[in-house]
This record gives sequence, structure tokens and C-alpha cells, in this order.
Amino acid sequence: MIPRIAQTELAQLLDEFPAVGVLGPRQVGKTTLAEAIAATFDPEPVYLDLESSADLSKLREAESYFDLNKGRLIILDEIQRVPELFPILRGVIDRRRRQGLRTGQFLILGSASLDLLKQSSETLAGRIAYKELPGLTVPELPIPTPAEQDKLWLRGGFPDSFLAQQDASSLRWRLNFISTYLERDIPQLGPRIPAVTLRRLWTMLAHSQGGQLNSTQLGANLDISGPTAKRYIELLEDLLLIRTLRPWSGNVGKRLVKSPKVYIRDSGLTHALLNLTSLDDLLGHPVVGASWEGFVIENLLSCLPIGTTPWFYRTSAGAEIDLVLEQGPAQRYAVEIKRSLAPSLSKGFYLGCEDIGATKRFLVYPGSERYPIANDVTVIPLVDMMKEVASRN
Repeated sequence: MIPRIAQTELAQLLDEFPAVGVLGPRQVGKTTLAEAIAATFDPEPVYLDLESSADLSKLREAESYFDLNKGRLIILDEIQRVPELFPILRGVIDRRRRQGLRTGQFLILGSASLDLLKQSSETLAGRIAYKELPGLTVPELPIPTPAEQDKLWLRGGFPDSFLAQQDASSLRWRLNFISTYLERDIPQLGPRIPAVTLRRLWTMLAHSQGGQLNSTQLGANLDISGPTAKRYIELLEDLLLIRTLRPWSGNVGKRLVKSPKVYIRDSGLTHALLNLTSLDDLLGHPVVGASWEGFVIENLLSCLPIGTTPWFYRTSAGAEIDLVLEQGPAQRYAVEIKRSLAPSLSKGFYLGCEDIGATKRFLVYPGSERYPIANDVTVIPLVDMMKEVASRN
């Protein structure tokens, strides 16, 4: 299953930049996407897996290898494993620019965003564009029915998890994915973190999905220091496994909450960490509302236009908005998220809308109809909200 939207955007970026980077966690479909892109190129691109010793050996004289394959798209998978390539790429790109070759030279795939961005920003500024590849989203469902949307919410957006024959098979895949990250992938990146400690932290975050981040309290629960807990959280964020959502900080003369909210990005991983196998298990669990909120937020953030900034809003007096989307100075969306077919809003949402000067107000719910309610709020299905956000209207 190839995300067609990502494929189109990636092809466009390769027409505009000499190098394009695709970021996403392992198993999300980066290599599949790269193969789909490669099939459209002539001559046939070169693919190198930088976790393969055989492919790494080809880059012992990287500049010579790149010169040998000049005119072909070169795909470098898991490039964060070989950061010393970035200065070489800069030299090759600049030399080719002087020769008139300006776009579509390198497609790099990475699973650790912060390190990759830091490394490339020091060497490839102005030469590379990035595309983050999320898991499967609601518009990509083959049959976008409410039942399929719930299946995606339960199983998450990793293609192998979503496409499993049964819910139990999907859960086994996700539990194996979690174990592999903890026991193999993270140690290979360098940090020496006890897998048991990191799993406990990850599970705590699942239990408090969408809660405000308190590194000191998490550290105390894990018998580690607050700064150490913060470092572990930053690692999970770097690996694109969790997301921190910052509080809106406009000058409204209110006492605003300052701590970010933290979400496990893939809803299926949230449910696996909590051992929730079926939709019935999920609907009967206390995490149901927060899990749905995180699922909606990830889907919405996957389709934001360039220049849109996501926040949440909360004051000590009780005003609260789940998601604030700012599209330049003219548009400010207030989005509340409810897992109910008959949703209602609290006074705190309306107060928050007045505080931030919301230009549009929405309530995202799991139903299929769109309709207005009081105070200019529109109740809207998730897929329609994604279209609304992406339209820039």
C-alpha cells in the first residue's frame, strides 16, 4: 500500500531540489515509497541500504562512486548511520550545479529526524528538502467507511499492522515492533539505555496519552532523574515515535499552561503498549478518549499546508482547546475532539475561542455527517476536517 499523496509530493520535490530527504519511523513505508518513485525514473536509480555491509563497502570512495553513477538517482537508506556522507554530498551537489545538473540527484531515507536534520542543516542548507512520511491516514483507506476508520485507529498506521489478517495478528506485529526498537534499533544508535526502563517509560506515556509532560514526575516513577527522563523522551521524539505539542503562547493576559502535551504518535502502538487487542477492549478502556484525540491530531498534522503551526490552548482558569491551527495572521482554527456520536462542548472551549480570537471553530467526532451547532461551531467528520485544513480557505 503506497501513499499516493506522498509519492506525488516527493516527485515534485525531486524536480525542485538536488537532494530530498524522507523521514519516518522504521516500517512506515519509506523504502516502499522510494521503490515506487524509482520505478518512474530512467535510467534505473541506484539503491543503497546503509545498514548493509555490502552496500557500505561501495561507499569507501564515495565521491568516485557518485561520479560513476552520475545521471542516476541515488537512494541512500538509513543515512543517519553514516553522517560523514553529508559533507561529501555537499561537494558532489555543488560540483554538479556548476556543471548544470541541479535537481533529482539524491533521495535519502532516515529514521531519526533530529540528528538527521542537525547533520544536514550544517552541510546541505539550500540543497535539500524534507518530506515526513506518516503512517497510513484516513484518506488513504481503500474503503473509507467508519468501520475501516476504527480499524485504522485500533491498529495504527504502520502498513503491516493495518493489513494483518486479524486483530490478534496485528497486535503481535506491533509488540514485536516495540521489542525490536528497544532491543536492537535504539542500542545501534548509540544511547545505552536499559530496554526495560525505556519500555516502562513508553508504557507510562501510553497510559497518560495526551497528558501534560512532567519529566520530573516520570523520572521519579522510573527511579531516574528528571533530566534523564527528559533525555529519554527526546530520544523517542527523535525516532518519530512520540510527539510533543506546545501550548499556544499569544499575549492574551491570561495565566497559560506552559508544559507541552505528549502523545504516542501511532495509535496502534499506544494500544499495543496497553495490551488492547480489539475495538471492544479499546472502547472499554479509560484511554479511549485520549487515544482518539491523538489519532485525530496525527491525521490532521499529516496534511497541514506549509506555514501552519499547531498548538493546544489551556489556562489555569479552565479555558481549553485540544488543537489550535494558525495559518498565517488571518486564520486561526480552534478544534475540539470528542469520541461521541452526540458530542457536546464545555464552556472552557468557548472561552478559549474568545481568548485566541478563533476565526473558525470545529468539533471533530467519529460520525459521518457535518452539521452546525451553537456559537458558530461545526461538527465535522475527521476526513472532512482534513480537507478543510489542507484547503487553506
